[in-house]
Amino acid sequence: MKHFSKLPEVLDTDFKNKWDAFCIASEKANLSFPDDPAFLGALKRVFIFSDFVAGFCTRNPELLADLIESNDLHRLYPLDTYSNKLKTSLAGIKEEATLERTLRFFRTREMVRIAWRDLAGLADLSETMSDLSYFADACIDQALSILYGLQCAKYGIPSVTGGLQQQLAVIGLGKLGGQELNFSSDVDLIFAYPEAGETKGSKPISNDEFFLRLCRWLIKIIGKTTSDGFVFRVDTRLRPFGENGPLCMSFDAMERYYQREGREWERYAWIKARVVAGDKEAGGHLLKRLNPFIYRRYLDFGAFESLRDMKEKISLEVKRKGMKENIKLGPGGIREIEFFGQIFQLIRGGVVPALRERRIEKVLRTLASEKYFQQNVCDKLIEAYDFLRKTENRLQESYDQQTHQIPSDPLDKDRLAVSMGFSSYKSFKENLDRHRKNVHTHFMALLETKDSEEQNEKTVREFSSIWHDLAGAEQGRRILSDAGYDKPDDVIHLLDHLRNDTATRALSIEGRNRLDKLIPLALKEISVTEHPDITLNRIIDLIKAIERRTCYLALLLENSSALTHLVKLSSASPLITSLLARHPVLLDELLDPRTLYVPPEKDELDSELKKKLGQINSSELEYQIEQLCIFKQVNTLRVASADVTGSLPLMRVSDHLSYIAETVLSEVVDLAWNHLVEKHGTPICLLDGKEYDRGFAVVAYGKLGGIELGYASDLDLVFLHAGADGHTRGNLKPIDNSQFFARLGQRVVHILTAHTRVGILYEADMRLRPSGSSGLLVSQVEAFKEYQLKEAWTWEHQALIRARAVCGDDNLIERFEKTRKEVLARTRNKAELQKQVLEMRERMRRELLKPEPGIFNLKQGRGGIVDIEFLVQYLVLLNSQKYPELLTWTDNVRLIQTLAETKVIDEYTAYLLRHAYLIFRAVAHKLSLQEKPAGVPEDKFQKLQEKTGKIWKAFMESK
Repeated sequence: MKHFSKLPEVLDTDFKNKWDAFCIASEKANLSFPDDPAFLGALKRVFIFSDFVAGFCTRNPELLADLIESNDLHRLYPLDTYSNKLKTSLAGIKEEATLERTLRFFRTREMVRIAWRDLAGLADLSETMSDLSYFADACIDQALSILYGLQCAKYGIPSVTGGLQQQLAVIGLGKLGGQELNFSSDVDLIFAYPEAGETKGSKPISNDEFFLRLCRWLIKIIGKTTSDGFVFRVDTRLRPFGENGPLCMSFDAMERYYQREGREWERYAWIKARVVAGDKEAGGHLLKRLNPFIYRRYLDFGAFESLRDMKEKISLEVKRKGMKENIKLGPGGIREIEFFGQIFQLIRGGVVPALRERRIEKVLRTLASEKYFQQNVCDKLIEAYDFLRKTENRLQESYDQQTHQIPSDPLDKDRLAVSMGFSSYKSFKENLDRHRKNVHTHFMALLETKDSEEQNEKTVREFSSIWHDLAGAEQGRRILSDAGYDKPDDVIHLLDHLRNDTATRALSIEGRNRLDKLIPLALKEISVTEHPDITLNRIIDLIKAIERRTCYLALLLENSSALTHLVKLSSASPLITSLLARHPVLLDELLDPRTLYVPPEKDELDSELKKKLGQINSSELEYQIEQLCIFKQVNTLRVASADVTGSLPLMRVSDHLSYIAETVLSEVVDLAWNHLVEKHGTPICLLDGKEYDRGFAVVAYGKLGGIELGYASDLDLVFLHAGADGHTRGNLKPIDNSQFFARLGQRVVHILTAHTRVGILYEADMRLRPSGSSGLLVSQVEAFKEYQLKEAWTWEHQALIRARAVCGDDNLIERFEKTRKEVLARTRNKAELQKQVLEMRERMRRELLKPEPGIFNLKQGRGGIVDIEFLVQYLVLLNSQKYPELLTWTDNVRLIQTLAETKVIDEYTAYLLRHAYLIFRAVAHKLSLQEKPAGVPEDKFQKLQEKTGKIWKAFMESK
């Protein structure tokens, strides 16, 4: 036999003994094997590394011959191969003994094949784990099918009211559920059936009894060790109530259990749940029903304490049981890598669908791509996982034993090292130790709490005594005053009110403990702000809004930086506190200052939203709307955070808020369009003989049209379509094209304004469409043009100046732009235009301005923002026929600049108007951040107001 690599002498001797025995057995069976260097080299590797394979091939050389002849040894199995092969092997079997024997022979053959392909380097780790998992699925499913039929023959078919047949659903957890089974793994199973009832037959029994007997029989057939071995060891201890619980339950009973009694470790286990056998459709429905238990529909920072407890138990178990050499349970082992990924799944899986993944490597990659940790951490963990899982399989393939222990025997050590590609055990061990050290370092950093020096500081202890009402009144006032609070009595009253609030009293023990820890830390953090008393009021209001969801209290406790940023932003603006109180899910954004103060640009927003929605099933509209809401809120918070900290000027604030709205609108239109096309087919869109793609566009007016969107702005929208006469095509339920677009508009408005548990997207104002509220919701583009040319009022043309198409069919957008310019560039009578603009301005002032003595209203006051806007609109309408460049922009600042460039107004007038407009807007914006009305003392901008007033008179009141 040719040597294909230099081996330790002891392994060389071991192989020679195995080879001699195999040759003798082959001769006795009158079998010959290929004299092929590649085959013999593979055989040598496999025989050296696996006593299990070498022994079985020696006892049954026919098995190896069959694997070679069928080419199974050298080919990758298609997905259904195991199931089809086993179905053929088990066909017609009706005796328990024959079933057991056939399953065990099948098991041996396929396990020899899987081990051979792995050890010979023909299969990678992914294939080996998948093969083992598919093989287990097939064994459980095919055995269950036969046993179910045999038991139905005896007791009748289990049914429910209406005669529907019931079947068992088998749920795989752990490695089997994740399709990551190792070579000698147990299979973790949970059994369930859809409904209670009884069998239909001569000896009827309850469905519960039927399925209980079936489960016991299945476990015995698969798990019992006979002279032929076993198929899989079955572990059912993860079922409800554990070993003391019923072996199988109805879906309703199981759902009730997890709703009422499910614990964090059970959520952890169910992350990998997969229907592996039986009624897979019904099992899929069960998983959907249990999904809210597994993945909370919010960021579940409340799981931290339970997860930390689980981590402590893992660490204690390692110390207590001396698992230093155990590559699964020991320090830096496989379990620590799985725990690392799965805690993120439990905490964030409810709002990040991409994390609802069973395979740990995919989870780690997703976490890195979502920036939850650095890519190099992901790379190290995945590299370690691959190394450890390969080591695990090599250990188990050696003797077909369930072991994770690094061997103590020198022969087995050398065998393991060489099987892993190392020339010596020493070099293997060095690599193993490096991987485990990397894993353990990251594992120990998880959920780490600083034994917080901060929490032991005197100041925090003093604040704690005030919160717990243990400090005397005089001492409490002194502590608060020394810390920087201006009105200690008000603070004590505020804390007392929170402490005795009905909602606070109703908190669970766990929730109250979290609040008790948080308040002293918050008092300390708030004390160093510019206005601690005001900031505390805001933070207390926020705590009242979120305290029933105690996971958010946990978030602030677990992340000191999050509390710091919360206090900083709340001190700067009550608007941000209000935003967080309405949408607590945004608290998660406080964890990462890299994104908190840096709002994304338009293209980044587009790709971020597409990625998020791409992870959601297209049929889940409600969840899609929720994700749109969260996307809008998250990015609004980022803009506001950058705004209040001074890193984003006002014009850029409006730009970013406009980008968010445009991105959301585009996706809303896509959702609405796809739904209607799926239901009714595609509309025919035709104008002037030219076919349009979608033939639908959204035109933004007002603040969005003028790229001046504010935090609380409505969206003023008009919908246009290019639908032709006729019906939609490509579906069994066609409707009239115009009806299609009417429904499309309705659906867009519905999605924008739908109330969800996380709020609404935007208030949509559709009153600027032709004929206002009495007009069609979606206007045909030529009808829109006709209306604007012949029927629209002057104020509608003023509004059109600020109109721009923000999403939709490119050709239709181009058509709208032409119409807009044609309408606005018409010749106008100066006196008539002046009269109409003045009348509309005075009407608005009467309706919207509520005069206050000594106060200048920045928006509606004379010489204020709206006067400047009306003046600009008047000048654009009067001069755009002569200067078409006036119709290029929709925002006031660039319109003023263009008026100067075209000499409609002089440079000084332009400077004054632009200067006044920007100052008034900036001050109004700052007031809005403080949630105050847009009013200032009348003498604050008196000179500037007088100058804008003179400009107004010069143009608007001249003859």
